[in-house]
Amino acid sequence: MGGSITRPSPKVVDLIVHSAAQLLTLAGGPQRGARLGELGLIEDGALAAADGRIVAVGTTPDLRARFRARTEIDAAGRVVLPGLVDPHTHAVWVGDRAAEFEQRLAGRTYLEIMAAGGGIMSTVRQTRAASVDQLVAETRPRLRRMLAHGTTTFEIKTGYGLETAAELRQWTAIEQLAAEGPWTIVLTFLGAHALPAEFAGRTDEYIDLVVEEMLPAVAQQLPRNLPAFADVFCEEGAFTVEQSRRVLERARALGFGLKVHADEFVGLGGTALAVELGAASADHLVYTPEADIAALGAGETVAVGLPGTPFGLGQKDYTPAAKILAAGGILALATDLNPGTTWCESMQMVIALACRNMRLTPAQAIAAATINAARAVRLEGEVGSLEPGKLADVLVLDAPDYRHLGYRYGTNLTRTVVKAGAVVFDAGD
Repeated sequence: MGGSITRPSPKVVDLIVHSAAQLLTLAGGPQRGARLGELGLIEDGALAAADGRIVAVGTTPDLRARFRARTEIDAAGRVVLPGLVDPHTHAVWVGDRAAEFEQRLAGRTYLEIMAAGGGIMSTVRQTRAASVDQLVAETRPRLRRMLAHGTTTFEIKTGYGLETAAELRQWTAIEQLAAEGPWTIVLTFLGAHALPAEFAGRTDEYIDLVVEEMLPAVAQQLPRNLPAFADVFCEEGAFTVEQSRRVLERARALGFGLKVHADEFVGLGGTALAVELGAASADHLVYTPEADIAALGAGETVAVGLPGTPFGLGQKDYTPAAKILAAGGILALATDLNPGTTWCESMQMVIALACRNMRLTPAQAIAAATINAARAVRLEGEVGSLEPGKLADVLVLDAPDYRHLGYRYGTNLTRTVVKAGAVVFDAGD
């Protein structure tokens, strides 16, 4: 007599997202060079999550047979992909610089405006006068708009204080916003963002202050559960390669990871310095020398393109993505959200700009905005792809094909955002 076959009961999980026309896993880690754009696409895809983390990814029939969920999200033929990662923002500030935008339209350059006391120093004056509560209150709506556009993890820099007490207030504001959620925030100290007016003609003395007082003070508040970074603006009109080296070497000794603003206007050698010191990323990279591009290909430093910045400045030159990829580099994208050059809270818009002005395909831009962007903040083991064990940070697009990211712009394609297994935004509500 034949016995009946007993099928195992479906495992109970917290969440299943199912019936995706295309589920993009971005599995396999950061993507170098010609590999950029490997989406790991699953048709009729689904994922299951429990305790805030992904437990399985596959086809809808397979996962619905294996799991039963307390909450289900029917993607209904839409695209599902990892929550977007923004690895370069200056999101904490007070005020605006709309008048400078008008000045640039009239022909003044960014560097001319900065030399006349505008630019970064304009925001510094307003931010120095703000309390932590005011900084938090003015920043929170920006972060909620970022989340609504599908960004679930973002980096935020200080750099609008340029004095110890004000830099610490910015750092504390970022800490408070990070604790609020629902998002993951990576903190970066950028005391060497610009030379404050009171140190005019005394750049080395200001670097002394950053190295001897600011960095040790901030190091007392480094988070224990996430990476944290120190950054420097290695650029004409800001800080030289040697001044930048002093900041970065001191920061590394104090336990910070490293980042570098480099080659936005002039190729000074900041990218090569970043690679030499093992920085997580070198950012902007518009006028990067060929030798520095080759160094990126041989190193582990991520090249972060910020296409919103030249777009915001009305410039024609962008990060040379093709050269960086040909060299075998790791390319990521970010907004550079700031009040002066690119008040852009949407990584979707950045993807559209990268497709047009950096000549990336939508698949390449998506990989650069997810798994490679996660690598730029050293969180590729936690976010940036849909793989078992990672945080269940999920974006459901109101679109049937992933190529709508890049193809469409000026509208928000987000249908649903899931952060650590919980729905934190739904356009249908």
